[in-house]
Amino acid sequence: MFQAFETELKQETFPDPYEDFMYYHLQYYGYYKAQRGSLPNSATHQHVWKKNPRYLLSGSFGKKEALIPDHLQKETRLWPTCLPSTVCRQIGAVSRDSLMLSSPFVKSRQLLYDDIGEVNPRLREPRDLFAFFSGSALLQAPRWPIECEVIKESIHHIEWVPPQPEYFYQPTGNEKIPEIVGEEKGTVVYQLDSVPTEDSCFTSSRVGGKRGLIKELSVSLQGPEDNTLLFESRFESGNLQKAVRVNTFEYELTLRTDLYTNKHTQWFYFRVQNTRKDVTYRFTIVNLLKRKSLYTVGMKPLMYSQLDASTHSTGWRREGDEIKYFRNNTDDGQQPFYCLTWTIQFPHDQDTCFFAHFYPYTYTDLQRFLLSVANSPVKSQFCKLRTLCRSLAGNTVYLLTITNPARTPQEAAAKRAVVLTARVHPGESNGSWIMKGFLDFILSNSPDAQLLRDIFIFKVVPMLNPDGVIVGNYRCSLAGRDLNRHYKTILKESFPCIWHTRNMIKRLLEEREVLLYCDFHGHSRKNNIFLYGCSNTNRQFWLHERVFPLMLSKNAPDKFSFHSCNFKVQKCKEGTGRVVMWRMGILNSYTMESTFGGSTLGDKRDTHFTTEDLKSLGYHVCDTLLDFCDPDRSKFMQCLAELKELLQQEIHKKFKELGQDTDLERSWSDISLSDVESSTSGSDSSLSDGLPVHLLNIADELNQKKTMYKKKKKPLKSRKQRNKQYQRNTLMPESKLTEDAPERAGFPSALQKHPAFFRTSENASSSMMKYEKPRLNKSQLNGRGKSSSVDPENMTTLILTKNEDSIQKEKPGFTISCNPKRSTNPSQEPPPPVKPGWSRNRYPGTKGSHRTAVAYPSLHIYTYP
Repeated sequence: MFQAFETELKQETFPDPYEDFMYYHLQYYGYYKAQRGSLPNSATHQHVWKKNPRYLLSGSFGKKEALIPDHLQKETRLWPTCLPSTVCRQIGAVSRDSLMLSSPFVKSRQLLYDDIGEVNPRLREPRDLFAFFSGSALLQAPRWPIECEVIKESIHHIEWVPPQPEYFYQPTGNEKIPEIVGEEKGTVVYQLDSVPTEDSCFTSSRVGGKRGLIKELSVSLQGPEDNTLLFESRFESGNLQKAVRVNTFEYELTLRTDLYTNKHTQWFYFRVQNTRKDVTYRFTIVNLLKRKSLYTVGMKPLMYSQLDASTHSTGWRREGDEIKYFRNNTDDGQQPFYCLTWTIQFPHDQDTCFFAHFYPYTYTDLQRFLLSVANSPVKSQFCKLRTLCRSLAGNTVYLLTITNPARTPQEAAAKRAVVLTARVHPGESNGSWIMKGFLDFILSNSPDAQLLRDIFIFKVVPMLNPDGVIVGNYRCSLAGRDLNRHYKTILKESFPCIWHTRNMIKRLLEEREVLLYCDFHGHSRKNNIFLYGCSNTNRQFWLHERVFPLMLSKNAPDKFSFHSCNFKVQKCKEGTGRVVMWRMGILNSYTMESTFGGSTLGDKRDTHFTTEDLKSLGYHVCDTLLDFCDPDRSKFMQCLAELKELLQQEIHKKFKELGQDTDLERSWSDISLSDVESSTSGSDSSLSDGLPVHLLNIADELNQKKTMYKKKKKPLKSRKQRNKQYQRNTLMPESKLTEDAPERAGFPSALQKHPAFFRTSENASSSMMKYEKPRLNKSQLNGRGKSSSVDPENMTTLILTKNEDSIQKEKPGFTISCNPKRSTNPSQEPPPPVKPGWSRNRYPGTKGSHRTAVAYPSLHIYTYP
């Protein structure tokens, strides 16, 4: 059938719009020097192209041969129309099929070609929006605001796990509180020249930051005997602004606030050089903003020695003595500052050391990890790396889609989704370590990981705020605002990361069910790891959002505290990710808070968390996800019953403290949970600053356009609708006058309502009264802030009393165990109870955590959803 078509092509030459466009385009820019008639066509120069496919490149382009590289000939089957049609026809047109498809009438950039030129009816992978890693590609250099100076030196730390537990610092009560003297009585040894404050806003960025030569900000040493420390923080995630030497071995440090703001100083990360061994140094950070801190209950700073790393492979470790967190008495008429002071002895002379609030995890660290995934021939088969968007500074926000390709489109459509994000707050690097543990496990060849990839589609955004991570912010992006308070924003250009994340999840919800959303964070005032969720008001799924946290506490009893979880939705948290996703329809929407300190539970009590502890929690998230979706619902129902018992006891204890008696068997389930749950706020970081001044007008204009588009014209009414409207407006008042006339004359109306209506109304009103939730009055709530009040997290769980019978019917012989005993020491939180029936064996006939494919049938790899 193709012979006639081939003869027609030889007889007539068809114009090619693409070829004409390329001719004028290349001629305009000087790449094409030959005459128009010298361009060969398929009819007259076919023999030349078969002998020398690079004829056009060498004869027409002259020295611009690099415009189309040599390897393009090998990849012509992947890019059939990247060249003019005559080039494609001569290079790849061997068979009659390829001749037909390379004609001007049949073109496609999506079809794959095999080695012999035949067409394989499969679509190629979609192009990346931006250039990505390749086998020989270098990492994408971070883009900095043009106000920031950046040193050229690359900073990299090794990963290391301490062989022994690192215990909390035990205060002695004799810790010294140094006097804050400032630069008036001291010597400035390091200071950043210009720091963008709230009076300015982000304008542009470039690789390497500020143009020009990089100044040496540290003081110059006078000789080998000069023991002045040399400070530096102009690298990724560093944020030291000023160092003042107030004594021979004593320094006062000032942290740089988040760029384009005047607050959020909690994270710190800086370098010191020219150290002296066996000398006690004192460092005091003088401008912290949080009133409460884990440093008051034993948390230690982190130190890293380059000599120890190179000689002993020793990484970050907890160090410090005489640790004290106190209020700065210097009154400058602004918000109060707090100070952190500690002493340290360096292990070596002439060493380079780093100090940090927590284990750093930079944007470059993330790119190194993603590069290893992209270059893995196995992991890249089920982990697709894409660009979600570009940040405000132009840095790539990565999106990972992890799942085993399904065998059929029906199996792909049946998969549910799980969305995980991290580092919306750049100074909370704990979230990145948990995310790394999750990715290490879900990308492994573990049977559990393969099972999860078979039944779920994971959408992962490992770093939501790369700009803030790069410049060393604690909480904000380069817009100068907390992104976790602006998930409802309409300003796509000002908050691109969260706008695109919300839009991605919105599209995902239109395609399939999203089982779980979790955003990984860090917490600076509480130990352990816990979740913030949202109380569900639908009685059909009452308490279901509390089951996953309770299961997680059973799988990680020495790290995760269910008693610290909270499910109250406050007005100031309406713009957070968990609340916005919950209102979009995701029932299990959480914020995971991991401490900067350590654990007060089980075997890890009074010890700091290491990176391995945080990565292990990423594994426990996967482990709990399988328990949560287990076809055997015994664990799920056990957790619901346990939640009911805990809530009953806590409400009874609450009323007892208030001096009131209540019948829990009759009315405990009618008490509103908002009355017994505490606030999740308590610091300045919980409040939103609103939009910056330069964005207010833009937001108002967008809101006006949005309101204008929402106004729709009323649809035209049909004749039937107009008749009904006429009857309501005209005929009904006339009939009412007719009915009222006999009553005025003393006759009863013939249209009296049936007495049964009143009985129905009484029943309806009584049923409404039955489901009304009695709320605690203000006098009863006054005791919530007292130290004797009960932990509200134990009162946040509730199950309907009427579901108790159904629970017993579903699991015959199921008994509700007693609640855990509470510790008398308020600083030590008890681990959640481990039920005798909470076996690690998820399926009958299996051992340990290994799962068979009976409950979850494995799906073979063919197509990618």
